[in-house]
Amino acid sequence: MTEFKDTQRELYIFRLRLVAGMLFVLICFGLLVARYLTLQIVRHDNYAARADENRISLVPIVPNRGIVTDRNGVVLARNYSAYTLEITPSKVVNVDATIDALSEVIPIEARDRRRFKKLLEETKTFEGIPIRTRLTEEEIARFVGQRYRFPGVEVQARLFRQYPLGDSAAHVIGYIGRVSEKDLDRLEEREDKEGVDLLTNYQGTDYIGKEGLEKKYEPQLHGTTGAEEVEVTASGRAVRTLSRTPALSGDNLVLSIDIKLQQLVEEAFGDRRGALVAIEPATGDILAFVSRPGFDPNLFVEGIDAESWKGLNESIDKPLINRPLSGTYPPGSTFKPYLALAALENGKRTPQQTIFDPGYFNFGNHRFRDDKEGGHGTVDMYKSIVASCDTYYYMLAADMPIDMIASFLKPFGFGQITGIDLDGERKGVLPSTEWKRAAFRKPEQQRWFPGDTISIGIGQGYNSYTPLQLAHAVATLANDGIVMKPRLVKEIENARTGQKTLTVPSESFRIKLQQKNVDFIKNAMIGVNISGTGATAFKGAPYTSGGKTGTAQLFQIGANEKYKDAHVSARLKDHAWFIAFAPADHPRIALAVLVENGGFGAAAAAPIARRAIDYYLLGQLPADPKKPVEESPDVPEEPD
Repeated sequence: MTEFKDTQRELYIFRLRLVAGMLFVLICFGLLVARYLTLQIVRHDNYAARADENRISLVPIVPNRGIVTDRNGVVLARNYSAYTLEITPSKVVNVDATIDALSEVIPIEARDRRRFKKLLEETKTFEGIPIRTRLTEEEIARFVGQRYRFPGVEVQARLFRQYPLGDSAAHVIGYIGRVSEKDLDRLEEREDKEGVDLLTNYQGTDYIGKEGLEKKYEPQLHGTTGAEEVEVTASGRAVRTLSRTPALSGDNLVLSIDIKLQQLVEEAFGDRRGALVAIEPATGDILAFVSRPGFDPNLFVEGIDAESWKGLNESIDKPLINRPLSGTYPPGSTFKPYLALAALENGKRTPQQTIFDPGYFNFGNHRFRDDKEGGHGTVDMYKSIVASCDTYYYMLAADMPIDMIASFLKPFGFGQITGIDLDGERKGVLPSTEWKRAAFRKPEQQRWFPGDTISIGIGQGYNSYTPLQLAHAVATLANDGIVMKPRLVKEIENARTGQKTLTVPSESFRIKLQQKNVDFIKNAMIGVNISGTGATAFKGAPYTSGGKTGTAQLFQIGANEKYKDAHVSARLKDHAWFIAFAPADHPRIALAVLVENGGFGAAAAAPIARRAIDYYLLGQLPADPKKPVEESPDVPEEPD
């Protein structure tokens, strides 16, 4: 009986074990089935996508950057393909040792090393950084033969930007450079504002616009990045292309600039510093936009080396400054026609009213001197412009509140942003009581004194404007008070279809002026070029033009002293100005010329203006503008 019970117990235990084993097997099988269902059904799409990511590589296709041409089709910025030797720092054990070893195979100069180190500071270490560009076929062959020695070093085919005319119009076109962290941050900010995926569009892109039109029109010039799906092995070797979305080339820019006119003016400046802006009054198209000295934008494309950067950045001539756009200067006597027009419009003077000029004007305890010793005698408004009589404008300014002057000049663009399609435009200073309160901290400095206005009358004092603003103002005057927004890009061309689209039409409005007053001022400016301070430069011109010379002082002359050009340091000599429009009856060109430390506007700036106008209207050149101007005995020297 005992044995029977033991047998029954053992059989019970065995059955329990069997059931437990079966349950364990069923649970394990259930888990396997559940995992299988999860992998194959529930998360199938996710794992399939991840498998494809390992199997398929998405390679960005960088678009061709749009080209830039002048109004006549001359290419100012273009692309070309070449091979580059690139090092990926994250794949190299010792970068310096690798460069030393490479230099035994391919010539690597000191400037290449300096540029590489500069780019290394600005670029992520997992991106390829060029150590040599524009490799020859022989250099490529030498490297390929020893490629096994240099892991992390590759030869890449790249598109390069080229500016074939060198420093000509460099401040207009600008330049591109390698994409930096700051550029990516700016793209991200734009992405947030515009709701467009910009960062994706820049995958694979090494370059971006840094200055000038290259920067301003970056969205149009860049194009749309394409993509290629490539099947790869576990080792990363490409097997086949699965699909391809082609890149869309960037749009081309057609500028309003006439590059031959631009180059002619640049040559006319020679070694002198200064600026010229020429505008078509009826449209606002910029015909020439000159800043001298210039720089070669090709230096910046691959990253400028330290030595070249130091030479440009520390030069006393400041070649990197865009003088027409951001250089501000007192306008000198070019200011006088606008003050005279303000007086006519506000009833402060009539054309026939005269003053007697003894050669000075006393105001309080201060004597404001005219540059012509002994004065001009009896002067009416016409003579005041033609002979550039300072005393007339001292008296006129004394009779006009500064805020009246400011409110009249503001629509002409003085002290205002013109809205030209370039970044970095400076506003300058149009003096007023409100401006002075904002410009100074101390209450005694914020007060506007009547004597402040006297200097304003001859374009000195607080007056400070850009050459672009002066050109814009004379274009508006030549256009009978119709204001046209200046622009550099005339058309945007679709590189794929060739279709051209005009840029947004220049916004225009008319300043409320009496036509008889405008005609009087323009006629007086014609007199400047016939018998006044601009007569020598425009002698024999087969067209009628209007102009005004100007000389802007850089330091205060004592009450009993006289300005002597020969005794003044070259960097302290007066700035020379000239503004003009032609032909007088239907102006096709209006311009402003500034020659820094050039002395008298009639001698330094007017001949450059004549050269530009002759070429644009006639297709021919006058005498060499760099030769000194011979003063005619019947033409008065400009009394500024």
